[in-house]
Amino acid sequence: MKITGQILLLASLLLGSCTSPASSAPRSPASPLLSDGYSCVGCVLIVSIVEQLIQVHNSTAWEEMERLCHYLPEKLFLKSICYLTAEVLGPDIIKMLSLKMNADVVCHALQFCKEKAGQPLCHLYHTPQEGLKRALIRARELVRHSPTLASHGGMLKFCSIPALAKICQKIEYVLNSALPFEDTDRDKYSKFPTLRGFYWRGRDCNDRNRNIYPGRRPENWDAQQDSNCNGIWGIDPKDGIPYEKKFCEGSEARGLIVLGDSAAAHFHIPPEWLIAANMSVKTFSNLPMAVSNELDWPQLSGLTGFLNSTSGFRERSIYLRLRQRNRCNHRDYQSISRNGASSQNLKRFIGSLSRNQLLDQPALVIYTMLGNDVCNGYVDSVSHMTTPENMRAHVMETLMFLNSHLPPGSHVVLYGLADGRILWDHLHDRYHPLGQLNKDVTYEQLYAFLSCLQVNPCRGWMSSNETLRTLTSQRAGQLSNVLEKIAASEKFANLSLLYLDYPFREIAEEWQKRGGQTWQLIEPADGFHPNEVASQLTAKLFWEKVLQKWPHVLGKENPFNDQIEHLFGDQGGH
Repeated sequence: MKITGQILLLASLLLGSCTSPASSAPRSPASPLLSDGYSCVGCVLIVSIVEQLIQVHNSTAWEEMERLCHYLPEKLFLKSICYLTAEVLGPDIIKMLSLKMNADVVCHALQFCKEKAGQPLCHLYHTPQEGLKRALIRARELVRHSPTLASHGGMLKFCSIPALAKICQKIEYVLNSALPFEDTDRDKYSKFPTLRGFYWRGRDCNDRNRNIYPGRRPENWDAQQDSNCNGIWGIDPKDGIPYEKKFCEGSEARGLIVLGDSAAAHFHIPPEWLIAANMSVKTFSNLPMAVSNELDWPQLSGLTGFLNSTSGFRERSIYLRLRQRNRCNHRDYQSISRNGASSQNLKRFIGSLSRNQLLDQPALVIYTMLGNDVCNGYVDSVSHMTTPENMRAHVMETLMFLNSHLPPGSHVVLYGLADGRILWDHLHDRYHPLGQLNKDVTYEQLYAFLSCLQVNPCRGWMSSNETLRTLTSQRAGQLSNVLEKIAASEKFANLSLLYLDYPFREIAEEWQKRGGQTWQLIEPADGFHPNEVASQLTAKLFWEKVLQKWPHVLGKENPFNDQIEHLFGDQGGH
């Protein structure tokens, strides 16, 4: 079957290849979504999981491939894709696993991992006793006459598979535009949660009328209908005054807009997807939602999150704090964030921002690009980092766009870059979720594997090279200084500028006071992003600093909040 290889690529994408969506610049699914490096990562992950399931259940490779497929949901063809993959690739995988060949050897033999001219054989696990090349010779001999390999050279793009074409079209539209796919009235808001719907920006309460959306100033004080979707409308029969006028006039209502990267969007691969010992039918229940959201979880982020924390952490997002401060702000949030976003490529999708300068409320904008201006996977990482001169030019271009689109009285907070040395310092000798069962994969090995494949999301920080880590942090500091100087010196008609350092040291100190350890603040699956707890602690520190230094940025506390809640409940929910 000619679709075999790309089927596995799709499976690896859906199961969450460690780095691809988070680290690379936005790409179109019309072209191959996964490079050779990413296909290698995906293959090694999946074969490793099957291998560990065999060990956990003391069973056969075939039974465990079926078990894994059984765990996957039906949505997005996940279960069907898995069964087809197992049917086609299973015989070869079974042969090699039966001879105790590890995932590196299996994936090289199946040509999902490829040795480039002049490059070493990339491997995640320690080399076999006989040596990786020797083991690979045996493995290739074992599958030399396999029909799977015969079809491998003619792989189709997975978007050419008829059953998947519509999904690919949806993904392509969403990735290219950063706009909701389901948006009948084309007002940039949706009543559906995923594919850039209301998990990313406030829920549209009327998707048939483009003049009704979150964040606008109320039309005729919403006496007849809820024109801004905050759930407050109608007339008080006691005095004939519209509720919106009574409760929200002069309350300094404002929206929250986030311009950010994968950290702002809360990129997250649940570690349970990689831990065979705990897998069940519940493990992948949220996989279709995660895939539809590009493996981002903005609904749980410390910026625009509105759902209850999955970690049990009780801190609130910045949006929920703004909403609690003034119930008239309900639903007025937008996460204009994207995996791989940087100061340079923000211009490609900033047009998805929704704000009418004449009709809408002012906004608090948080500009937060924590690492992609210094993070890349190139061997010569430093030469591909954003320079201070380019940083200034890109940010000024963004600010001019905002000044021409935001209503007067808006504010922009520029967040400095992170110091990513904490990644190596706190993780390199710890076991990755994939290595916890057999104590055989550390983050140092993961980082080296990704670097060898040239798909490391941040070679500058996820590296054993201390000099490189230091140079990367120095450049990040220089770019943060650019942001701070812009905030101190530049003036715009419709917005004010503020600057904050990214407070990871303070976050770590706060977490340690609560009995935690710094490594627990980093996403375990990718070893790169701040996790949900870190994101919520960042929101707490942001709120405290802004409330202390610039309380006007947050607007007044609405004295009618209790009455709004009593009359309208949760104001229509999210």
